[in-house]
This record gives sequence, structure tokens and C-alpha cells, in this order.
Amino acid sequence: MPEARDGVHDLSPTLRARRLAVELTSRREAAGLTREEASRRLEWSPSTIFRIETGRSRPQPRSVRELLALYGVTGTERDGLIQLAREARQPGWWHSFRDVLPNPYEVYIGLEAAAASIHNFESVAIPGLLQTPDYARAVIKGGAQELGHDEIERLVEVRLTRQQILTKQDRPRLWVVIDEAVIRRVVGSPVVMRAQLRHLVSTAEESKTTLQVIPFSAGAHAGTSGSLVILGFPEPTDPHVVYVETLTGDLYLEKHSDVAAYNIAFERLCATALSPDDSIGLTRRAADSLS
Repeated sequence: MPEARDGVHDLSPTLRARRLAVELTSRREAAGLTREEASRRLEWSPSTIFRIETGRSRPQPRSVRELLALYGVTGTERDGLIQLAREARQPGWWHSFRDVLPNPYEVYIGLEAAAASIHNFESVAIPGLLQTPDYARAVIKGGAQELGHDEIERLVEVRLTRQQILTKQDRPRLWVVIDEAVIRRVVGSPVVMRAQLRHLVSTAEESKTTLQVIPFSAGAHAGTSGSLVILGFPEPTDPHVVYVETLTGDLYLEKHSDVAAYNIAFERLCATALSPDDSIGLTRRAADSLS
């Protein structure tokens, strides 16, 4: 895993690429050019600058140099952005798993690796960052995709490697809200589930990790539409991202209004859930019931 601010936050190529996209958009707008005008001046395809500015492609340093020349950016500012382009193209640890990871999920892992805060609501399963190997294996095997043994094991390895961000000195602040169904559904076997719940309790008792459980008695709540993740980053220039996983594709929401709506939903989930201490108590009793 990339290092943490000794570390993870500074070296994630995904966050570098996202920051580069923001910077290039800002420089183009400062130059008074539309995407179409810039494309025409450079004799590029109309979609090229769109893909660069939306983070759908990582430009070569020479392409960034051409853009900056058009925008009138020179000196140390130009050199810094070209270096940022080089760093954005460096492979992250997850690139070695590209045979089993869809491209949109690679993007998520890269953003997660750079996050300073992770707010996660799950209605069906334990969040991936808190799963034990046996639980993760059972979840992946029982998922929507038909996977072979080797593919399952590689995906379990990805999940466990992701978890290393929680062992770093400058680890992200993790706030997890789950529905009570998550701790009641027996995944794998009673033995696997008991070990998973005990692991969940132990991690919830660590600093920088908060667990809240929404009890069945709460009825309908703000998470009935599905799971969500809100990623926050250490630099104010890096806006928050909302990640929503679906069966047919992943959604990344960055508009301020969209992020604000999901932040409100997460706040409502926290208000509906049991307190952290009561949530740990409920989870511990669920584990004991499987003994």
C-alpha cells in the first residue's frame, strides 16, 4: 500500500490525477477559453479536453505542456503541473490486480487510499475495510458475479491490502453506520460470522473508528435507498466525493449540491442509529448469540 502522509495522502496517483484535472480546468477558464475553443486551437479531438478535465484520462506530460502553453502558464507553475502529470501516471499498488478489478473500482481504491475521512453506510454487509478474510471470501463468493477460485482469492487479497490504510500513522477517520441486518445476517457460517462480529467490535474500539448500528426498531431510515461512501481529503482544494456502487456501474458524485445532499443523509443516519457505545454492545451480544 502507498505510505500515509509519510505517505498515502501525498502519493496516491488517483488523487494527483483528480487534482491535475481541477488545475487544468481552472487555467483554461482563466485564459477565457471554452473546451471547444481550446480543442480547435490545438487541433485535438473535441472530446480530448473533456476527458482530461473530468479525470476520465490521464494526459501525457507533453499534452499538459501543450495545454499550459496555450493557457499562457509558464515558469515554476508550469513545471509543477507537468510534474503533477508525471506523478498522476504512476501505477498504484492496485494496478497489479487489474485482471480482476473493473476500471471504475480502481478509481475508488485510489481515492480511498488518499482519503482523510471515510463515512460509510452499509445496509447488507460489513464494510470492506472492516471485513475478516473468511467473511470477505464468503461475501465475494456469494455476490452477483460468477467467479473462479483464483479470482475470489485475488479479490480477497485486494480487500485485505486496502485495509492497510487503517494501520498507518496518518490513517483516515472512519465513521461507519450499518443496519442491524448486517450483524444479524449469518455470512459464511456461524463461526465465520462470530469472528467477524468480534473483529468489528475490536476495530470499533480503536481511535479514529466510529461504529453505529441502526436497530430494527428504528423502522424506515435515510439509508433505505442503498449504501454510500463519502470520501473527504486532506487538502481544501480536493472536494469531497460520494461513491455509490450499483450492479451495472459505479457513480462518483462531486457537485457541491450532490455531496451536500449525501452529507445530510449521513447525518440523519447517525441521528437515527444507536450511540457508538450501545452499537458496540449490540454487536457484541449478536456475536455471543452465535456461540
